[in-house]
Amino acid sequence: MKPGIHPAYGPVVFRDKAAGFAFLTRSTPTSTNTVEWEDGNTYPVIDVEISSQSHPFYTDTARVLDTAGRVERFQRRYGSTA
Repeated sequence: MKPGIHPAYGPVVFRDKAAGFAFLTRSTPTSTNTVEWEDGNTYPVIDVEISSQSHPFYTDTARVLDTAGRVERFQRRYGSTA
């Protein structure tokens, strides 16, 4: 890699505000906010709105949409062009 053109790559904590879940990983984003992690070290923290711990798809709370009903309702409302 060319030196000087890539952002710094280091440990960062991502914290899901909705689920109260946090995980430590390596990434390029940085933050001025810090948090003391379980190992006693201080890392930059990035707050996210949603993660796999709070997303409906991963938590099995996703709703199944009735697409056939939506199409029929659209055709009743606006008619068929054929």
